[in-house]
Amino acid sequence: MGHSCSNNCTDDDGAYDGVWYGFPPLRNALIAAVIAVSGFILGLLGIIPELVVTLFFVVAILLGAYHWAREGFEDLFHEHAIGIEMLMIAATLGSIVLELWGEAVTLVVLYAAAEGVEHITYARTRASIRKLLDIAPKEAVLIRSGDEQVIPAEQLKVGDMFLVKPGAGIPTDGIIVKGRSSINEAAVTGESMPVEKQEGMKVFAATFNVDGALEVRATATFSDNTLTRMIHMVEEAQEQKGKTQAFIERFGRKYTPAVFFVSLMLILIPPFFGIPFNELAIRGVVLLIAAAPCALVMSTPVAVAAGIGSAGKHGILIKGGIHLENLGKTKAVAFDKTGTLTTGTPAVTDIIPLNGDEHDVLRIAYTIERCSDHPLARAIVMRAEVAGIQPHDAVDLCALAGQAATATIDGTVYYVGKPEFFTRVNPDAETQQEIGRLRSDGKTVMFVGTQERILGLVAVRDQVRPNAKATIDQLHAMGIATIMLTGDNRITANAVAANLGIDDIRTDLKPEDKTAAIESLKEKYGSVVMIGDGINDAPALAQATVGIAMGTIGTDAAIEAADVALMADDLSKVPEAIAFGKKALAVSNQNIVFSVAVLAILIPGALLGVLGVTLAVIFHEASELLAVGNGLRVTKR
Repeated sequence: MGHSCSNNCTDDDGAYDGVWYGFPPLRNALIAAVIAVSGFILGLLGIIPELVVTLFFVVAILLGAYHWAREGFEDLFHEHAIGIEMLMIAATLGSIVLELWGEAVTLVVLYAAAEGVEHITYARTRASIRKLLDIAPKEAVLIRSGDEQVIPAEQLKVGDMFLVKPGAGIPTDGIIVKGRSSINEAAVTGESMPVEKQEGMKVFAATFNVDGALEVRATATFSDNTLTRMIHMVEEAQEQKGKTQAFIERFGRKYTPAVFFVSLMLILIPPFFGIPFNELAIRGVVLLIAAAPCALVMSTPVAVAAGIGSAGKHGILIKGGIHLENLGKTKAVAFDKTGTLTTGTPAVTDIIPLNGDEHDVLRIAYTIERCSDHPLARAIVMRAEVAGIQPHDAVDLCALAGQAATATIDGTVYYVGKPEFFTRVNPDAETQQEIGRLRSDGKTVMFVGTQERILGLVAVRDQVRPNAKATIDQLHAMGIATIMLTGDNRITANAVAANLGIDDIRTDLKPEDKTAAIESLKEKYGSVVMIGDGINDAPALAQATVGIAMGTIGTDAAIEAADVALMADDLSKVPEAIAFGKKALAVSNQNIVFSVAVLAILIPGALLGVLGVTLAVIFHEASELLAVGNGLRVTKR
């Protein structure tokens, strides 16, 4: 078949309305079948003469062949290519010349039905991702001069204020100006657990406000919000071909004309050698049908479209068939550490009092650090605020770059900083041992106290993501090696890697070092996936076989930087994305083997005269429908 459906399934044939009988190619096939069967039965009963029966068949052939024959002639005249439809046209005309009217109408009707099923299957696969748009509310509550006004969501402009009541959907992207609530972002990220949102945080179209009223300022129009852009990206990705699909299409462009030529020779040459015309002509017509590579040509596109569409509904944007195919070949996954395997947000893990109690140590540290924007300071502040601790009155708060922070409390100067800063203090052996233990666990250790007396130790560490260990285990279960690439020192990296069970680590890496590391991993493993934030790790992402950016919801730059974008900040999506690729690749390979096997059986059968036109049509169309149905299995996980 010509398979122009991969470009436009519903172009001139009318819009697909969700039911098979609303799809013109299938509707025509059904009507043609009814006309042909009616003519056959009326002729069999002697109600109408044979000439009228033939007219019934002619009408059925013209009606059933209308859509796919038009595609064939368009390919021939506009692209100067002999497509699969031209083989079917030639086979139909050959059957008519040989006065095989029943066979001709059977070919047309079954081929039209298979073509229609293929088109509608592809259209449904494409349409499934667009159904997400139905989740977005069609109306918005606009706030203007203190009044509320219900307007169509399409009329929202950037900068407009709108109200989202509890239990309502969010019509477009925006920033919360007033209120706090839990937001279910499953439509965009694929995550079912609601996310807590408050003033200043982003919200996205088609997400669901669970429990609190929100006033939101629109940052995108309805037609340009995150969900709409995501859907467009998925649809564009479905058009991008993988290597296997591109090869099959190149093969088809040469193979199909060859079949046409051989069949034509079978029909035209024998009479010159005294061989009866009908016998070899019938074989030539059967060969046109049997050798048409419909199932082979459709072996990959449906699986790719289904895989990309299904992944998109799970918040995984795969930006082309080549990337889906490469995901299926993954042998190793390289992770950036900070912000990928870890949250990128340090937290206090240990408070060890040496003089005084834990409360005193934390209170003084909080007093000194509460005005600082340093990540380690924010970790201390968060721990103190969660504990409900009130700071001391203090003066002379300041930071000593790269070393410590200080403040004067009740006339005494206190510090929070690296142990090396406290030059007048000589920690005992037990304290030194404790510092060594904490650092071996990948923690940053700070002293709290004066230059003469240490009150205690505070240890801070970037937190490993809760599902990181399960993700690594899942990748190992899939037979995939795991590697950490980080700019951190080996002690810190070893602590994280040991906790997660990562196979290999590369430390103290600059961006260019990460790129070189990816290249060496590709030499070792072949197909390597790199996961990072899509901006800082852009060179390494580009160098990898497949680059995956995490947590890209609302972040255009991160989406652009990678081959695959995970809308949610969720590591478990990584093995899920690879699983989609592996299943699509496996299904495509199954279809290819099956399709080649069918051709290997049908072509000799046609040449040897074992197959007639009707049997060739039945086997040919059945094989194509099986290839399409198998391709759709990618959506089932």
